Amino acid sequence: MDLSIIIPLYNEADSLPELKAWIEKALEGFTYEIIFVDDGSTDDSWKVISSFPAGTGNPVKAIRFRRNYGKSAALYEGFAAAEGDIVVTMDADLQDSPEEIPEMVRMIREEGYDLVSGWKKKRKDNALTKNLPSKLYNWTARKVTGIKLHDMNCGLKAYRKEVVKNIEVYGEMHRYIPYLAKNAGFTKIGEKPVHHQKRKYGKSKFGMSRFVNGLLDLMSLWFLSRFGGKPMHFFGTSGILMFLVGFVMTVWIIAAKLYHQANGLKFRAVTDQPLFYLALVAVILGVMLFLAGFIGEMVSRSSTERNNYQIKDRI
Repeated sequence: MDLSIIIPLYNEADSLPELKAWIEKALEGFTYEIIFVDDGSTDDSWKVISSFPAGTGNPVKAIRFRRNYGKSAALYEGFAAAEGDIVVTMDADLQDSPEEIPEMVRMIREEGYDLVSGWKKKRKDNALTKNLPSKLYNWTARKVTGIKLHDMNCGLKAYRKEVVKNIEVYGEMHRYIPYLAKNAGFTKIGEKPVHHQKRKYGKSKFGMSRFVNGLLDLMSLWFLSRFGGKPMHFFGTSGILMFLVGFVMTVWIIAAKLYHQANGLKFRAVTDQPLFYLALVAVILGVMLFLAGFIGEMVSRSSTERNNYQIKDRI
């Protein structure tokens, strides 16, 4: 089978028949499966999906959650069910064009990309609430991840099958699938400008909170990729530096007091100096950070996945 088209959705009953017909028109000549993942919709989305003929040449599959878990959970289940050589993800709101898929597939097959991400170069969203925050978010993501994508969170992406079978999407990490792929060893990541449509039915399911959550998730991924298997390198180093700062400050305060006292100069008691308490806090924090690194190292050593490596070839 050439393709698996994974479509996570939540309350998109109105758009589904049109989307399915659009995919069939755009992918003539391909063998593919469509996998709808209903993320706990409360409208007639599942009823609409159930009305689609399953088919044999290009089958329609569907997964339905009991409640709303989020896009990452929907993609995780879709990736697990995918059987095509190339896996494509797209949103169900008709803002992603299936006509972009053949070119993305060609880039993977002929140019050797592991992942091709869409770039909504001309967005049809509100400039204040969507466009400007998206530009800031993507600029930050490029700086942190080192992946030169203009639109990290574009729902329209194409992957080699090996990519989706070797990454774990959880929480709200669907925004950073290219970064997850890079950390798994799939480094040839490309980008294709895609046509972005105005939303035809319903309204967006994502609010401004996604940008705050996205930043927190990015920090978590960065930390895990750098120090997930060696927490002592971060916490231990930070703890030692903090302890040394506090220790040097304490020695300085005591030495200065003894010097002034020995020479008959005016001096303040050590405990009367605010700097002493700052030094004490630094020492305590240093010890706590070091112990956190030690505990993290013990947890990491006990993990069942501590020797789970991505192996590309064997002879």
